[in-house]
Amino acid sequence: MRFASNMDYKVVFAALETMCEDNFSALCGSSDSVASRLVTCLREVQEHGRALEPVVASLTAVYHHYDFDEETPGNGYRTLVKVLQACLLHIINKGRYIADNCNGAFFRAEHNASEMEAYCSALCQLRALLHLAKQLINDNECGQLYSQQDGELTRRFVQEYSSMHKACFYGRCLGFQFSPALRPVLQTVVISMISYGERYGRQQSRFGMAALSLLTSGKYVIDPETRGTEFERITQNLDVHFWKSFWNLTESGLISGLTRITSNPVQVNLTLTVPPLLLRLPLASDLSLSAAVSPPIAHSGPGPVHMRLISHELREGQDSEELLAFSDTPTTASHRPWVQRHPLSPWLLIHFHGGGFVAQTSKSHEHYLRNWSRELKVPILSVDYSLSPEAPFPRALEECFYAYCWALKNCHLLGSTAERVCLAGDSAGGNLCITVSMKAMTCGIRVPDGMMTAYPATLLTTDASPSRLLTLIDPLLPLGVLAKCLNAYAGIDCHTVPPAVESNSLTTLGRDTAVLLGDLTKGASNWIHSFLDPVLISSGARSQLSLQRRTESSETRRISTPTSTQTTGDHPDYPQGFEPLRAECLAVLLPTSSPIFRNPFVSPLLAPENLLRGLPPVYIVASALDALLDDSVMFAKKLRDMGQPVSLTVVEDLPHGFLSLSQLAKETEYNSRQTEVTSLSRWLTLRRQRFDRGHTLNTLYTPT
Repeated sequence: MRFASNMDYKVVFAALETMCEDNFSALCGSSDSVASRLVTCLREVQEHGRALEPVVASLTAVYHHYDFDEETPGNGYRTLVKVLQACLLHIINKGRYIADNCNGAFFRAEHNASEMEAYCSALCQLRALLHLAKQLINDNECGQLYSQQDGELTRRFVQEYSSMHKACFYGRCLGFQFSPALRPVLQTVVISMISYGERYGRQQSRFGMAALSLLTSGKYVIDPETRGTEFERITQNLDVHFWKSFWNLTESGLISGLTRITSNPVQVNLTLTVPPLLLRLPLASDLSLSAAVSPPIAHSGPGPVHMRLISHELREGQDSEELLAFSDTPTTASHRPWVQRHPLSPWLLIHFHGGGFVAQTSKSHEHYLRNWSRELKVPILSVDYSLSPEAPFPRALEECFYAYCWALKNCHLLGSTAERVCLAGDSAGGNLCITVSMKAMTCGIRVPDGMMTAYPATLLTTDASPSRLLTLIDPLLPLGVLAKCLNAYAGIDCHTVPPAVESNSLTTLGRDTAVLLGDLTKGASNWIHSFLDPVLISSGARSQLSLQRRTESSETRRISTPTSTQTTGDHPDYPQGFEPLRAECLAVLLPTSSPIFRNPFVSPLLAPENLLRGLPPVYIVASALDALLDDSVMFAKKLRDMGQPVSLTVVEDLPHGFLSLSQLAKETEYNSRQTEVTSLSRWLTLRRQRFDRGHTLNTLYTPT
């Protein structure tokens, strides 16, 4: 829900005040310990609410200055207010339920008290984030969302992430800011990640780890507090190799098989391996001249580039022996002569997948690529570029650029005349769409006719912005994980951890089976124990234990640890009497301070105008709840101010990476398909603004 006017937040805060007073009247006469906990908690809520109202008032008065335009309301300041509102509405609804039912026979006092305490902790931390946002507004120029010239702001932002308590956002409050349809999905992802993390690094296959994780996941369903604590530990301490391993679970045969069953069927789905050969392409300024395009060589020398061709319809060239020579598994419709062959399409879509530059392939994104090919009626070439930290920048960019040039040169094999060529990508892939186009301009060859980037990463640093404050609460993109991926892509801090042994041999299967049987009793015991605990503990003991845990945890977090005592001055000056909850252990976050992060081909938001002028029309799709929202807004504003064609769409209630979640939540699938397909459809009717190539393209990029 969006604040439509300045009156909306006043109504919400008034409702919060009324709810608190109603509960004080209903609970203050009770001597029950749970009632006492609720009163104490609601007094904290009331205090936070009264302090937050003037902060929200000041933000809502100016946050429209940071939008892309009047028709596209969206920036990190709006998002922080939106997230706060979502938290307040949960508290108000829960408080009304408590006031109406606290004297009922079936009222679950312990459960409701724990829920309210969890949201009170979340509200406390959001109050700190709103205070940080207020500092950003005061210290930055009007309309600027990033403090790129102020290293002090970024240092304080990183310091706060390292020390602030975040577990409350991953327990009972998990995903409260997102669409209700996504919350079960997020809970499944978080629990799977924690359970997988318990087994990470052991000498067994990923299948064995995944199987064993099922036995221990029950306790994280029943005990949200433990879930939050463990998730905070994982996001702060495990290295990039863990995240690569976990995210690549989507590449498993079972999951990819389900993807193919549930997505639209296609006539062509070919994996291609293109050898590293020198290419020659005509210059855009003079078609009679050509430019040489070298194969990728960074870090490991010349090597092949891997791609996947997806086409809903079989088109000319896609069943040719010349194309099948690039494929190891030429099992396509070409072996079914009864399949109708369609003529070459005038359009071609080249796709770069996301995954933080460190994980996933075209297979992870195959579900929506199949849908795009069917709805747009175009062949799609998805590039499987090399991943970091094994192949840091500029290897991925070199491979994507080479794939783009090879596709132009060999479009007739891909089922297209390449009269209209569009790039598409999400997150890291969106970054590569932009930088590939920049590289095409610098080389003097044809640039794409358009590009669609979904929630692109345009500034690969930990610079502070209001939307990036969300990395303190986002279960899909915590700052610690983001920084690990960015440093891996930059080739920094890439020390390796011995990987888990993976093999398809009977020896591995036997070892996994033995470990599975050996841990079966322990795992099953933990599962059953997690269900029985609430029954075995009496109501009074549960209340006393919960109060004791909350008191100890709160006091521990509010008192500076010995490590943080030396850096007390690094924390922002919060209002007198207020201090956010602190984590029991500090996160170690390597700052993105290397000059490589300022390279325009790494962070295109920092590119000078001469590298951006001449880009094709850019269609950006961002999410209001994405920590990288400000990347999209600032990049779109920069292009617009230069006179470059650009459009920005901001969707509501979806997280970063929502394209890859489209199979799991219908609401996500509907919203993502509506915005993505609409943006992609625009380039189908584009005409080159500089000159009319007309039939020339067919003669340049088709065989004689």
